[in-house]
Amino acid sequence: MEKETKQEQLQTASPPASRGGKPPITQHRKASFYFKKYLTIFVGAIIAAVGLELFLIPNEVIDGGVVGLSIMAQTLTGMSLGVFLVLFNLPFLYLGYKQIGKNFAIATLIAILFLSGWSEVMGQFPKVTNDPFLAAIFGGIIDGVGVGLIIRAGGSLDGTEIVAIIMDKKSVFSVGEVVMFINLFILSSAGLLYGWDKAMYSLVAYFVISKMIDVVIKGLDESYAVMIVTNEHEDITSALNDRLGRGVTLLHGQGGYTGDEKEVLYCVVTRLEVDKLKEIVLEKDENAFVTINAVHDIVGGRFKKKAIH
Repeated sequence: MEKETKQEQLQTASPPASRGGKPPITQHRKASFYFKKYLTIFVGAIIAAVGLELFLIPNEVIDGGVVGLSIMAQTLTGMSLGVFLVLFNLPFLYLGYKQIGKNFAIATLIAILFLSGWSEVMGQFPKVTNDPFLAAIFGGIIDGVGVGLIIRAGGSLDGTEIVAIIMDKKSVFSVGEVVMFINLFILSSAGLLYGWDKAMYSLVAYFVISKMIDVVIKGLDESYAVMIVTNEHEDITSALNDRLGRGVTLLHGQGGYTGDEKEVLYCVVTRLEVDKLKEIVLEKDENAFVTINAVHDIVGGRFKKKAIH
């Protein structure tokens, strides 16, 4: 009887394990994740609003996508930019919810509401420059940083990308081609409204914004995933550990033609380490087969910058 009581106490004191033997994610970690996510969207919306309201819009230079359509609608009607941002994005939000998921739709809606609110605030300040070229360059940089932060947090401000994803499944055109076609139409419309000089400035701004979004999403110091097929896996692994300070994962493979067993090494390095990695691999095995692919993001692990020697 006493033994049974002790067993019941132990069962009561022990927290239930989740499937697979792993402890469930705590509420604290979930709260921290969502706090960082929406704080990033909040900051991104402020930065994007600065680029739009203090540089681009006062100089009649527009962005592409739904934001560009909203700017032109504001010019034609005199109504608030935020009103059109919300109205024009509503159908895209519905499509995003159906095609991508609830979390994406919620993050996008919050990003749009934040941008609408901050656009109202920033619109009360005077523009920074009267030069449309400077506005296109610096406004594009600032706006691109803000939009990039929102995208990194899992949201979006441009519903045309959702349309492009859906059309990509039903047509021969890629997502990039559909987005480019839509934005060429929008920027051409800006030429009719503001003049062709402003349309060309808008094209410059659109290019700068796109590049800045890539920088924010991928980072300045881009990382690369490397796969090495070699017969000298022990020597190469040791050299990469000692000279680059990189951890290596060993995968077991087999030649599709010869049937010979092969060892495949997998590791991640920075852009500055790529040439050194090639040197190390070819030094140990001149017949090694190496593939290198850009990595957009890294989560977990022990990936840190190391000294090259």
